[in-house]
Amino acid sequence: MDNKHLEAALEQALTKPLTHLVNLEHPLDFNAYVHAGGYMGATKALKEFTPKEVLTIVSNSGLKGRGGAGFPTGMKWSCVPSLQENTAGHSINKLENSYLICNADEMEPGTFKDRHLLEGVPHQLIEAMIIASYTISANKAFIFLRGEYHLAAKRLQKAIDEAYENNWLGAKIQGSDYQLDLYLHTSAGRYICGEETALINALEGKRANPRAKPPFPQVSGLFGKPTVVNNVETLSNLPHILKHGSEWFKDLSPHSDPGTKMYAACGQVKKPGLWELPMGVTIRELLFEHAGGMPDGVQLKGLLPGGASTDFLTEQHLDTPMDFDSIGKAGSRLGTGGLIVLGDKHCPVAMVLNLLQFFAQESCGWCTPCRDGTAWAVEILTRIEQGKGTNADLKQLEELCDFMWLGKTHCALAPGAVEPLKSAMRYFKADFEQHIEQGCCSYQKAKGELTTSEEQLAKEQRKGEHHDCAK
Repeated sequence: MDNKHLEAALEQALTKPLTHLVNLEHPLDFNAYVHAGGYMGATKALKEFTPKEVLTIVSNSGLKGRGGAGFPTGMKWSCVPSLQENTAGHSINKLENSYLICNADEMEPGTFKDRHLLEGVPHQLIEAMIIASYTISANKAFIFLRGEYHLAAKRLQKAIDEAYENNWLGAKIQGSDYQLDLYLHTSAGRYICGEETALINALEGKRANPRAKPPFPQVSGLFGKPTVVNNVETLSNLPHILKHGSEWFKDLSPHSDPGTKMYAACGQVKKPGLWELPMGVTIRELLFEHAGGMPDGVQLKGLLPGGASTDFLTEQHLDTPMDFDSIGKAGSRLGTGGLIVLGDKHCPVAMVLNLLQFFAQESCGWCTPCRDGTAWAVEILTRIEQGKGTNADLKQLEELCDFMWLGKTHCALAPGAVEPLKSAMRYFKADFEQHIEQGCCSYQKAKGELTTSEEQLAKEQRKGEHHDCAK
């Protein structure tokens, strides 16, 4: 990044803190990152604040997890025993062998924000992990990276090596008493590894099955030691919060959820992409101003606001702010903030079938509702999409949605798989019924894929060739 581009980037440092230094072609090396203000947040943490004081700053900022759940980061960290106080008000002695893990196993369909940060500004994540590790008294930290992110792995390892060479990792960091070793671990590439306890099992060399909770990882995680797992985007906010303060972070958003958010849009939009915007931008602004709106001749039918494992929203929700509370009140989840947009020229039944096939494939198989329920849903949806379904199949799908809902499964994979299915049956019920009553759907008719005689034959016999509505 030349001086001209660096100056332009620094002008955006206060409004787009996460992305102002991103350079996907030539990410900043150590010296350039420091010249641009890098490692200032980590310097303040190590030299001006105690771990408890850093925790207070992060808690006061209101930073919530950006991986999907939206849990307050400071509250999550405060559950680590070394940060708690006993009844006499004295800090408990620092525990040895506590760990920090960065969850960079970005497997949610429709989501690519973490990859952007990992490839474009790797030193930002390393600085963030130094701050977080110092706060929770961890001397070892891990980046658990999606196996397919080869370029990110190469750039992260280079940045880690540079950090060691310049005494930002290793013993007595920058002359302090603090020591941290950071390791890069590439995953086997399974969706379930995005669940923090399954990730921990995988990091230990075990099968990636979620663990029962409690105990939560902050108390007993990696190798039985206190462990904090945070997402890439969540951690990447830390250098800027330490550098500019909690109030600055709150002022970035006009809504109750502070800071900025990495929003994305894909599917039926003119300009698929990724943008860092104030938390709470409306769906309408994101879709029509930043993503360019729908393709010519296409109208919005529905969208998933936070990746594949969220409920559909429709045109009536366009003015909903994209923050955790507002999207929740609208009947969905913010998730990762990645819109997947469905137009009126595409079949929602085929789209949901595609999503359920993914979730069925990615189930770890540990619990019956997920292992059998997702596969069963795929079988029923396939029958409906092929024009062989019955009204009893719709009833069966409704029962499956209840069978796989929260509290009935070992983790949140199956409930997440249910969300697009359940909401599609609510908003697009007519499309499901049309498949059953006519053996096809209007999307096929519009393309002339069925003649009148073929349509009648499909309706009467409910068998024959597979009608792929996704084509």
